[in-house]
Amino acid sequence: MNKFWNWVRNEDTGASELIFNGPISEDTWFGDEITPAMFRNELSKVSGDLTVWLNSPGGDVFAASQIYTMLRSHKGKVTVKIDGIAASAASVVAMAGDETLIAPTGMLMIHNPSTVAFGNKEAMLKAIELLDEVKESIINAYEEKSGLSRSKIARMMDEETWLNAKKAQSLGLVDGILFASGQPSAGLRSQPKPEEDEPDEDENTPKQDEPKEDNLTAMSYSRAATMQSLMQKVSAERRGTPVDQLMSRLNLLKY
Repeated sequence: MNKFWNWVRNEDTGASELIFNGPISEDTWFGDEITPAMFRNELSKVSGDLTVWLNSPGGDVFAASQIYTMLRSHKGKVTVKIDGIAASAASVVAMAGDETLIAPTGMLMIHNPSTVAFGNKEAMLKAIELLDEVKESIINAYEEKSGLSRSKIARMMDEETWLNAKKAQSLGLVDGILFASGQPSAGLRSQPKPEEDEPDEDENTPKQDEPKEDNLTAMSYSRAATMQSLMQKVSAERRGTPVDQLMSRLNLLKY
């Protein structure tokens, strides 16, 4: 099984570094019951401070939750360095850092979770309830890291918010920018962050610096592209599989 992480040793310091690269969902559609267990097993062999280099478009919401929890529970300081993109579920993993840093060219994206559901009206209503609860659980991670209000975070998720390095830092979702002068030495959770919320905006007030939907189509990651890639994989790797088994695999939460 191909993993979306790899371990290396820093030649200068001798410290362990975790290279977290690629979509989390890539190895969880047909192997989610083993991937988090493998990650936990390998993480347990690493002691002391840990640096996580993160570049991922996101993926399976529960796999990301497990990885977040494992990193938060690690005995030693965890420093997350976003060197590319931390989108969707990967942005939750980024919140696990005792100190989270981002490259000047890095991006962070948050949005609402999604799923594929089928069945009658009651099944659809249950899916909506589940998505609402999953969103609240994701907000917990952002709130814990940034100190922003839940209502502000919820609005940002509704709007599918893309954040460059400076915006992510100003909101408290990261502690600093890589290579920047005057960088904070640590973003320890024991130090409370001030509330940096903004007043609710009037519906008729023009919103500034808000990404336009058509400007995002050129980016390499989108929910539509992820689903299209999944369907191609299903078609290629599971040809002839009974429809009910396929739908069972599709009925997963994505973030």
